[in-house]
Amino acid sequence: MDLQESRARLDEIDQQLVQLFEARMKICADVADYKIATGKPVYDGEREKQKLNTVGSMAHGEYNQTAIKELFSQIIAISRRYQYGLLARHGKKENLGFTQVEKLSVKGAKIVYQGVEGAYSHAAALQYFGREADAYHVLTFEEAMQEVQKGLADYAVLPIENSSAGAVIDNYDLQVKYSNYIVAETFLPVSHALLGHAEAQLSQIRTVFSHPQALMQCSRFFHDNPHIRQISLANTALAARKVVEENDISCAAIASRIAGELYGLKVLKPAIQDNSNNTTRFIILSSRPIYRSDASKVSITFELPHRCGTLYNILGHFIFNGLNMRMIESRPIPGRSWEYRFFIDIEGNLKDERIHNALKGCAEEASNLRILGNY
Repeated sequence: MDLQESRARLDEIDQQLVQLFEARMKICADVADYKIATGKPVYDGEREKQKLNTVGSMAHGEYNQTAIKELFSQIIAISRRYQYGLLARHGKKENLGFTQVEKLSVKGAKIVYQGVEGAYSHAAALQYFGREADAYHVLTFEEAMQEVQKGLADYAVLPIENSSAGAVIDNYDLQVKYSNYIVAETFLPVSHALLGHAEAQLSQIRTVFSHPQALMQCSRFFHDNPHIRQISLANTALAARKVVEENDISCAAIASRIAGELYGLKVLKPAIQDNSNNTTRFIILSSRPIYRSDASKVSITFELPHRCGTLYNILGHFIFNGLNMRMIESRPIPGRSWEYRFFIDIEGNLKDERIHNALKGCAEEASNLRILGNY
């Protein structure tokens, strides 16, 4: 049999497969009508498991059995997503619990951030809410979340990821622990300046204080100045304050320009970080489940068992609905070995039918799905 003849036969079989697939989808519509009428859920994990085992046993040979189960797994997933769409068109949309607003109410708002005045979180708060913002600081990220949940602050500003260092993992976990919602984000370029006393010169510096990560991000500067001793502190703003307290022109700090302005220090050398594109993304959190009408990113979290294909099936909902995924992170679930909680950002708005369809599918097939915000 030559190649052209083989291809011709494959074309005939493919045509039959398409016809059978379309016939199957028509029956799926009947199934959806039944579920609409009875309120029965679309997803039936036990029924699908039985179906896959049945069709797998019909094939000959181990390879074909595995392949058939994979093929039918996709066919069933497609029909399931089709049914979700039909339910939505019949008004079977769930109330997601969020309220749409035209803009965030920031006038007179109290803003909380972690750290001290002059820290990068403080700079992010001022960048988003303005220089006159009523902002105050607490010691830890968790305290900031507590302040918002208790109603003592209207918004919290927390770092969530850095373009060089990656995710701020603790703040992902805090989003699950507390019932606050992401309502906005702001991107702050991280520019580390070398700050010293007004009368100091760069050639006089022998000791530099800063956060360990900031010191690491300025490794080239220290390579070029091996005589300078590095001392780690809790954050960059504390480093600036330490220079003032030491009152020694041989001491300097690596911190932001804002920290320098607050503590009356001079910029001895600007932007000494290795990576000029170093940026931190900060999220703005509120206790109210609201989203702006022009919001374009949805953040969700859910849990999955450690089983083959569970994440693959969930991600299929985004693909099927034409949604672009921007980020995915995973965290182990405390007390449950080999089970994971996932955090995902997708493009879209909660008023979009495609978002509703995807979230409906995820909610039925994952555990403890929660919308963290639309912003």
